[in-house]
Amino acid sequence: IKGEYREIRLELKVLADVGLLGMPNAGKSTFIRAVSAAKPKVADYPFTTMVPNLGVVDADRHRSFVMADIPGLIEGAAEGRGLGAKFLRHIKRTKLIAHLVSFESEDIKKDYETIRGELSRYDKKLADKDEILLITKADIASPSEKKSALAIAKKLNKNAFLLSVEDPKLLSIVSDKLMAWAA
Repeated sequence: IKGEYREIRLELKVLADVGLLGMPNAGKSTFIRAVSAAKPKVADYPFTTMVPNLGVVDADRHRSFVMADIPGLIEGAAEGRGLGAKFLRHIKRTKLIAHLVSFESEDIKKDYETIRGELSRYDKKLADKDEILLITKADIASPSEKKSALAIAKKLNKNAFLLSVEDPKLLSIVSDKLMAWAA
């Protein structure tokens, strides 16, 4: 039988309302486990997440949104360092980027700016997406440390919030904020 032969390469991209980004061990997988039925691997070492994980977050009986846990990014990701560009492409289809920076970070500002820089180097349009900054692992900080970290975060992004999976009130506040942006 005569016919045409073509070699076609298809690229699949994750479709999610909210994309979780951050350095390794920022708490992305722990957060998605806490607010959805997703069960990504969680461990106390970098690069536990090797593939994006999706979770559906039920805001209430009638509203939900899809969250994507993107593997941890490091400086040079846009140029292919670490898991790099392999996963940055998934962020293109999200409505909102949630930057997660851990209280364990030595420099909240540097971590946030590193991830934003990688996004911009990968695709300048990503730097224009709506975003929120979440300071994770708030349960390990004293009240004065929380206040100081949140002040730093608010200077970087007016949409900055504390997050702890150990605190149902903080989880609810953050989930509600994400739902408002994702809707």
